[in-house]
Amino acid sequence: MLTRRNMLAVGALTLGGAVGVKGLLFDDRTAFSAVPGLRPHEHGVQPARVGAALTNTPFSVRMPVPPVLQPVVSTNDVDIYRIDIRHTNLEILPGVSTPTFTYGNQLVGPTIRAKTGRRVLIRYNNLLNRPTNVHLHGGHVEADNDGHPMELIQPGQTRWYNYPNRQQGATLWYHDHSHHTEAENVYRGLHGFYLIDDDSERGLRLPRGDYDVPIMIRDALFDADGAMLFGGNPAERNVILANGKPQPYFPVAARKYRFRLLNGATERTFNLSLGGEEMTQIASDGGLLPAPVPRTGIRLSSAERVEIVVDFSRYPVGTQLVLSDGATPVLRFDVVRQAADSSQVPDLLRALPVLPAATVNRNVTLSFDIAAFPPVGLVDGKTYDPNRADLQVKRGSTEIWTITNGDGQFGFPHNFHMHLVQFQVLDRDGQPPSLDDAGRKDTVLIPAGTSVRVKAHFTDYLGRYVYHCHFLEHSSLGMMAQMEIVP
Repeated sequence: MLTRRNMLAVGALTLGGAVGVKGLLFDDRTAFSAVPGLRPHEHGVQPARVGAALTNTPFSVRMPVPPVLQPVVSTNDVDIYRIDIRHTNLEILPGVSTPTFTYGNQLVGPTIRAKTGRRVLIRYNNLLNRPTNVHLHGGHVEADNDGHPMELIQPGQTRWYNYPNRQQGATLWYHDHSHHTEAENVYRGLHGFYLIDDDSERGLRLPRGDYDVPIMIRDALFDADGAMLFGGNPAERNVILANGKPQPYFPVAARKYRFRLLNGATERTFNLSLGGEEMTQIASDGGLLPAPVPRTGIRLSSAERVEIVVDFSRYPVGTQLVLSDGATPVLRFDVVRQAADSSQVPDLLRALPVLPAATVNRNVTLSFDIAAFPPVGLVDGKTYDPNRADLQVKRGSTEIWTITNGDGQFGFPHNFHMHLVQFQVLDRDGQPPSLDDAGRKDTVLIPAGTSVRVKAHFTDYLGRYVYHCHFLEHSSLGMMAQMEIVP
């Protein structure tokens, strides 16, 4: 029966407090009591907003750039890395220590710079007191290396992941994907960039080196002691972080920069702008667009990526440009010096692949069972069952999926992520796709009551892969299904 209690629970869309999954009851206040400072947002208790003693002066802290991790071993055909997953106390807010989960002791994990056609092996060592795993988001990999939600790294154990990188250059990212706990683990810091460099791009002369900057944008909610609060309503997360810092500044030279923007929030859509100034989009989730696109605003839902070039040579030294989410400042760029610049943004970048004609059409619906308490996430009316293959896809086939947000009457947005392959967006409710849908995509926003058609070509690998809402609070509640790629 639909009650006010059910509606409030769905409105919170949370695992915080106590949440039941498949008839079981998990109380995160108990689960995290062994980790000092990791406190859930208990319903009925108003968390302290970041204000008063915890507020930093806006644009007083420099935005860090996640360091590039160096391989521990490199051979003729493979680079080998090691990353520890651990509890770490970090200074996110000035002068305050915040307990986090980290890859490599930092809120945005170390950047892996892979190369197209060159294999990467990563050994993850789980030093947390809970299971975890790692998914390479946007990666085209074998099923055993995809970070399946049920294939966990137990506390004290290690796991190797093998990434062949047989895909074009793109901004990917790695994050936790352990079922029921993915939202919590990613929120607390288990995320980082995985950039694939493609030698075929070198002739384009896009900005490189120090002028190619990854930026993860996400949100958080802190209590009066500086601990991150998870649970409650994600809309309450009122602190936006750029590479792990609130409202930082970033000094730039008067030249072109390539910024790789990632929405690392678990359940938020950002509407980004530079105060009406032009940004040139050159890439989306799966790599370069066919041609650059001038933009003054960009919509980025959870897990989506976009690459832009900003030409700061148009502004005199001393200019300050603010990247904002609507009216909320996120990051300030300070033009501090002149610099030589041999980079460019060519008129043509990379043609999109021509996909074969589709032989299969499918309909997929994302929704909540709001009659249940707590609410249950559904794909095609079923909650996630790791023992069930929801559909079979023939290797080598091309399919068109119509993905519908079935929660139109309640106004809940969803977004959709497909593992294994990139897809192309064909239309929205029968209308042409938006600029935010351009290029090779693996994640797409689906507002309440709308549908999106996408086309995907399935090659190479066999096995089971998931597809799900990438508002991770939704997938944690079961809004996930499984496809099996068969010969």
